[in-house]
Amino acid sequence: MTILPSGRAASRRLIALGVLLLLALLALYLRRLRAPPIRLAEIRLPAGFAIGVYARVPGARSLALGDSGTVFVGTRGEGVVYAVLDRDTDGAADAVVPIARGLDVPNGVAFSRGALYVAETARILRYDRIESRLRGPPEPVVVTTALPDEQHHGWRYIGFGPDGRLYVGSGAPCNICQSSDERFAAILRSTPEGPLEVFARGIRNTVGFDWHPATRELWFTDNGRDWLGEDRPPDELNRASVPGLHFGFPYCHGTAIADPAFAGQRACTEFTAPELELGPHVAALGMRFYTGTMFPPQYVNQLFIAEHGSWNRLHQIGYRVALVRLDGGRAVRYETFADGWLRAGRASGRPVDLLIMPDGAMLLSDDRAGVVYRITYREPHP
Repeated sequence: MTILPSGRAASRRLIALGVLLLLALLALYLRRLRAPPIRLAEIRLPAGFAIGVYARVPGARSLALGDSGTVFVGTRGEGVVYAVLDRDTDGAADAVVPIARGLDVPNGVAFSRGALYVAETARILRYDRIESRLRGPPEPVVVTTALPDEQHHGWRYIGFGPDGRLYVGSGAPCNICQSSDERFAAILRSTPEGPLEVFARGIRNTVGFDWHPATRELWFTDNGRDWLGEDRPPDELNRASVPGLHFGFPYCHGTAIADPAFAGQRACTEFTAPELELGPHVAALGMRFYTGTMFPPQYVNQLFIAEHGSWNRLHQIGYRVALVRLDGGRAVRYETFADGWLRAGRASGRPVDLLIMPDGAMLLSDDRAGVVYRITYREPHP
């Protein structure tokens, strides 16, 4: 009579052990899924260029540079903002310091006048004199709470323009829709502590912008809508030469693709066309004009774009750094600069943002591998 209960107990113990083993294997799999091995040897670059690991930063997204050389790194789901230090300037970080935790999607970071600005979904924070207080950061000042709190496309990109104003990307609260709230599908701007105003409209979701070094015009990437087809619509590279332009969303995509949900309401000719149509669903994110002196002259004032990579195409594309060649201030060619993160349908990395360093090297964040790379150039030997 005692055999049956002990057998049941043993069975329960075996089941419990099996569940624990499965959970452990699942946790290991998820860790590997988040941070696959870094395969630098697989990254292809033009002759003379090299790539190395600058810092390991979990979920690395947007990048900003402090006055004293500190690289600030935003994240999304991690809720953390990091400071990356390279004190001996050898091209590899000495320390990665978390300076803020528990934030709501702190994707966007920008630096101005000694202060770090961090964009959460619904507000922007400011950390004053941050570079002198990395180990004991101050309580942040709340700059604004006037951003929409919608989580869909709620990861902000921010940057300070040549006019000293803070620019903020504010994506559409949907895949495709029309909102009466003018803060959505727009780029907003303000003085560092002033009210937000709409700078540009009709932008589905920009997670990267920069200003042309000569013309001071704002250029930005824009992610096209989903579920319109494998090869359409394209992502976009846009140029906002003046405030108040409308770039077409939700009525028009690319140069001339009318959205079927809003057929006949507005013509594509009513809107500002893209400067360049990018690949369909490549998820073009961070972009920078190269203003350094390390790269060869043919790269100076040219535009680099981090393509995060497609998720809803049968044939995946993106997962690379693209180069847009400019001539006379206009985009004329779109080509690959660095690739190799996607092999046989598997992604070892997903590029997010770019940053030009004082020595001319280019940093590249990768939120899949959890790393910030450093791309350099040396004249090849004959």
